[in-house]
Amino acid sequence: MFEVISRKNHPVSAYNPFREMEEFERNFFGNPIGAFFGSKDLAEFKTDVTDEGDYYLLEADLPGFDKKDIHLDINGDTLTVSAERHSKVEDKDKKDKVLRVERSYGSYTRTFDLTGIDANDISAKYENGVLTLRLPKKLEIVPESRRLEIE
Repeated sequence: MFEVISRKNHPVSAYNPFREMEEFERNFFGNPIGAFFGSKDLAEFKTDVTDEGDYYLLEADLPGFDKKDIHLDINGDTLTVSAERHSKVEDKDKKDKVLRVERSYGSYTRTFDLTGIDANDISAKYENGVLTLRLPKKLEIVPESRRLEIE
C-alpha cells in the first residue's frame, strides 16, 4: 500500500573526510536559510503508518492547525493530505505589532497510494494536533473453484 522510498539512498563508497563539508557548503550556498533551519522539513509533515490487520492506521503530526484548514482529497488511488497555516503577519491589524516570526506557515502536502484500500470506508479525526486516518484494506475476493463437466 505505502511505498517507502529513501531520499538519502547513497551507494556505499570510500570514506571521504570532506563529504560533510561539501554537503554543508552545497546546502549553505544553495539555500542559506535551509542550512540552519532545516526548511526541507517545513515542506512536509511527519507521518506514521501501522498495519493493524484489517486496516492501516495513518497518524500525521499537524500541530497548530485548525481542523478547517486540513483537507483530505481522494483522486483515483491517491490520497492527498494538505494543510495550510496562516501567519499573524497576514492580518493587517496585527502587522505593526509583530516583532519576530519564527514559526513556519504556508501550505503543506503529502500524497499516499491507496492501492489495496477501500476508499469508501476511510475515516478521519483530528485531535491534539494529530490527524488519524483509518484506512480499511480491500477484502480479497477469492475466486471460487469449480469443476467443468465435459460433454
